[in-house]
Amino acid sequence: MLVFNKKPFIIADISLAYYEFAKQEEIADIEAAKFLIDEAQSCGVDAVMFQSFKAENVLSRDSSALDELGLSMDYFDSLKNLDKFGVGEFKQLAEHCRSIGMTFLSTPLDFESVDYLDEFLDVYQIASSDINNIPFIKHVASKNKPILLSTGAATLMEIKNAIKAIEDVSTVDIVIMHSIMSFPTSYEDANLLMIKDLIENFPEYEVGYSDHTKPDDDMLILTTAYNYGANVLEKHFTFDKKLNGVDSCYAMDGDDVIRFKRNALFLSKISGRKNKQPLICESYARKEYRKSIVAKNDIKKGDTITEADITFKRPGIGIAPIYADDVVGRIADNDIPKDALIKFEMLK
Repeated sequence: MLVFNKKPFIIADISLAYYEFAKQEEIADIEAAKFLIDEAQSCGVDAVMFQSFKAENVLSRDSSALDELGLSMDYFDSLKNLDKFGVGEFKQLAEHCRSIGMTFLSTPLDFESVDYLDEFLDVYQIASSDINNIPFIKHVASKNKPILLSTGAATLMEIKNAIKAIEDVSTVDIVIMHSIMSFPTSYEDANLLMIKDLIENFPEYEVGYSDHTKPDDDMLILTTAYNYGANVLEKHFTFDKKLNGVDSCYAMDGDDVIRFKRNALFLSKISGRKNKQPLICESYARKEYRKSIVAKNDIKKGDTITEADITFKRPGIGIAPIYADDVVGRIADNDIPKDALIKFEMLK
C-alpha cells in the first residue's frame, strides 16, 4: 500500500536551510522556515521535511570519543545552533503546511521529539543514523503511523532487522528509502541500482530515495531514481544554492524541482502500458508493412499449390505467412495470377 497516494511524491528537506536563510535575510527562523515552505509549495513540492532534536539528546559530550573521530567540542556547539525549534515551532509549521495543502514531515532524532511530534505528524522518518537503533525504532513504530526508513550505510540484514523491529510492535506501512550517508554524495557513489536491489529484496514494501548529490543540470539523478522505481523522492531544498549553508551545496531549488517534474511527466508519457500488445497507432502499419502469402507464379485452376508456388510480400491484408502450411497442398479453385495475394476463397 502506498504511504502517499501520488507518484512521484516529492519531499523538500529544509531542515537546515531555514537557519542559513534567516541569517542572510535577517529575519526570524520561524519566518524563514515558513518562507521556504511557501517556496517549495509554489514549485510543486508535495511535502517538507524537518529534523527534530535537541543536541544534548543526540550527541555524547565524551571528549575522548569526539577526539577519536577528529572532532572537538565545537561540534556540539554547531549542532546546538541547529536545534532551535521545539514543539511550539514545529506545531506552527505543521499548521502552516496544512493551511496551504502541504504535508508536514519531520525526522525525530531523539525520544522526546518522537513523542511531541505525534500530536501533529502523520508520517515519521527514521534517519539512516538510527537504522540499528532498535529501541528507538520500536518507540517510533509504537505511534502506529507510516514510516520512511532511511538506509544510508546499512546492510540488507540491518534493514531487515529494522523492519522486523517496526513490525514487532505495529502494522504500519513502510517506505524503504535508498540513501548514501555521504554529504555531498559524489555521482559515482549514488549507486541508484541499489533501488532495484531494494525492490527485489523487499517486494512487499514501497521504495524511495533520499538524495544527497549535487543537483545536475538536467536533474537526471532524481529522474533516474524515479525511473528505477523510487516513488518517494527526498532532497534538501533551498531558496539560494549560493548560501554558505551546511547542505546548500547539495540542495535543489525551485527551478530544479520544476525541471524534475517536467522529466517525470515525460517519463510517465513514454512509459505507457506494461503488457505488450498492438496499439491503435500501429493498426495501419500492421496491415501495410506485414506480409501476406502471394502467388510466386501464375497458378492455374485445378493446380495443387506447392511451396514453389508461393512467396511472402506486403501488404499484410491477405493470408499471414504463419498459415503457409494451410495453403500448400490445397487446390486452386480459380486462376491465380502471379503476384496476387492468395485468399482462402480461391482454394478448395
